[in-house]
Amino acid sequence: MKRFESLPGWGRAAASGLLVALLAACSVEPTYKRPDVDTSAAFKEAPVIAPQDAGTWKQAQPADDVHRGEWWRIFGDPALNDLEQQAADANQDLKAAAARVQESRASLKAARSDWFPKFDAGFGPTRETLSSASQFLPQSNGSETTTLWRADGTVSYEADLFGRVGSNVNASQADAQQSEALFRSVQLALQADVAQNYFQLRELDKDQTLYRQTVVLRENTLKLIQRRFTEGDISELDLAQARNELASARADAVGVARQRAASEHSLAILLGKAPANFSFPETPLAPVTARVPPGLPSALLERRPDVAAAERAMAAANARVGLAKSAFFPKLDITGAAGFESATLGDLFMWSSRTFLLGPFAGTALTLPLFDGGRRKANLAQARSKYDEDVAQYRQQVLVAFKEVEDNLSDLRLLDDQIQAQNDAVNASQRASHLSQTQYTEGQVSYLDVIDSQRQVLQTQLQASHLEGTQAVSTVNLIRALGGGWGADGAASAVPVAAAPASAVVATTAAVKDVPQQVAKQ
Repeated sequence: MKRFESLPGWGRAAASGLLVALLAACSVEPTYKRPDVDTSAAFKEAPVIAPQDAGTWKQAQPADDVHRGEWWRIFGDPALNDLEQQAADANQDLKAAAARVQESRASLKAARSDWFPKFDAGFGPTRETLSSASQFLPQSNGSETTTLWRADGTVSYEADLFGRVGSNVNASQADAQQSEALFRSVQLALQADVAQNYFQLRELDKDQTLYRQTVVLRENTLKLIQRRFTEGDISELDLAQARNELASARADAVGVARQRAASEHSLAILLGKAPANFSFPETPLAPVTARVPPGLPSALLERRPDVAAAERAMAAANARVGLAKSAFFPKLDITGAAGFESATLGDLFMWSSRTFLLGPFAGTALTLPLFDGGRRKANLAQARSKYDEDVAQYRQQVLVAFKEVEDNLSDLRLLDDQIQAQNDAVNASQRASHLSQTQYTEGQVSYLDVIDSQRQVLQTQLQASHLEGTQAVSTVNLIRALGGGWGADGAASAVPVAAAPASAVVATTAAVKDVPQQVAKQ
């Protein structure tokens, strides 16, 4: 102690600053480590890869900010490309997510401001009455009321002891990164929803085409039945059945038109437009031949924005554990003021009116918490529990991500066989319908056989259309489950059905640190 007091003024100040710096470096925040997740080396439902690529594994590195590119272009559909651009420009959910990114970045800047001293300036009078006792005067003197004018500047600074400020900054930074990952998640969900809705709309267009063909066929059949009934070749029962089949086909066609209208309205909302201001021309669905090469499991953890958001939530919770711990340690607030003080406004800025204060305005500079009824202990337990919760949610999100990829891989693998079998069923039903029509004309079978065969043709055609729509939607779902498009140029890679190389399951990424351009635009 004597050695410290023997130092000159600047020496004591330097020693005090060094001590504060050492204490600030002693952060009590736990060291963050991404928890391990039990994953396999390859997807169960993925195509068999080449032997040299089997079991390939690499340490996952965060790549949720990788530029995804316009992955929907693998479908080669200009109409879909235009719809995706409209959604990116006007969708309100995406604009709200972009605003949340800006909000989180502003919160980070506010947290970082605690690293710097704060300066304020003030001016004004103070009316006060000082007691006789505080002035060491006899009680008989009474009290005197005075007015003091002050014009001064103040500075305050909280030393980052035990990493309190640093932990708060780390938590805010992780929150900002989580917000950016959630923006990408909303963006990817929007892109996928637009593509899915678009393909479902085109599937309904194909159904409408099939119903129109069926209505025309049954109108021609009714004319034939009517002529034969008029000639007395058949009974009225056949005529009534033909009319019933025509009316049923027309009613079903109206039902499909109703579904299409609702789907078109949903697409308009995704594009940020009122349904009354949007219409989409009827475009029957064509088979989708693009295939998406799935990445290895480690790449999935790198790319999924929702997984990245869950991981950033863990980092924020870990930093808040350190923040709760720092409440158990001393807190140092350094304050000062300098300016002018006078009993009259005219003398305020005279050199003799200058004042100076270094130290707290009230209380003490260094405070040590002693007893608060268990509040700090409860806050620490709450912060640790929140971290444990986020760890469990992260691991669950990873499992869900793998499940979604496996589901869509199996869908695409099995849909190819199902579509081929369904096409065979369509051909067989059309042949059966032609034979029953011929035999009915020759009087070999009843009209019920003709009705049944025509119904079977329509059902097999509708089922084939549904399978083609499901295949397109499953392709979109797989891209979404894998975190979007990829490739060296940032765009998705399309692999034709018949030419998908086995080694195409490995995905490459190119890191881009900036938030997508939509944030800056909006």
